[in-house]
Amino acid sequence: MKSPKRFGLYGPITLLFNVLAALFLLGAAHAAEPPKVLMLGDSITAGYGLPPEDALPVRLQAYLNAAGVPAKIINAGVSGDTTAGGRARLGWALAEKPDFAIVALGGNDLLRGLDPKDTKANLDAILAELKAKKVKVLLTGMLAPPNLGRDYGTAFNALYPDLAKKYAVALYPFLLDGVAMDAAMNQGDGIHPSRKGVEVLVQRLGPAVKNLLADP
Repeated sequence: MKSPKRFGLYGPITLLFNVLAALFLLGAAHAAEPPKVLMLGDSITAGYGLPPEDALPVRLQAYLNAAGVPAKIINAGVSGDTTAGGRARLGWALAEKPDFAIVALGGNDLLRGLDPKDTKANLDAILAELKAKKVKVLLTGMLAPPNLGRDYGTAFNALYPDLAKKYAVALYPFLLDGVAMDAAMNQGDGIHPSRKGVEVLVQRLGPAVKNLLADP
């Protein structure tokens, strides 16, 4: 003879418990994920001329992890990209849903002698979109070489501090600090950092990125 079926709260309670447990585990797994840091840049970010493991974002992530700072740095560098190119593909890059962003663009604008007003407008649009998405930003600057003239240099060099102030974002004044114009730190073209140069960039930029990630 079959036992009578039991009706009552045990079935629904068990189901509810299982659902809550699953939601808790899902939330815990999500909380354990390191923050995502989008590095939007050009060939310096992309790691031009270097093995993938020596690219700046990879070495920067290793630096942070070794310091006990969890982070996943997304390499959104495209060789040859100007600020206009970075602006055009920002929507695609944001599909990664980053928590933070390092904006490292402007070097190719300098190499092409583009109007600083256009560079500023492009970076302004990038920072505005990141702000709208509530992505905290570290803006890395570039410095115009003397051969472009005093007026050009004055206009270009001022745009990064101006934008950092406008959007209240952290500013790292010169991405290539410690490496620019040093043959020992660059590849044969004298423009792109060598593996040794990347390590110098990481050591100098790293503390600023740590501060960015510590910002609640």
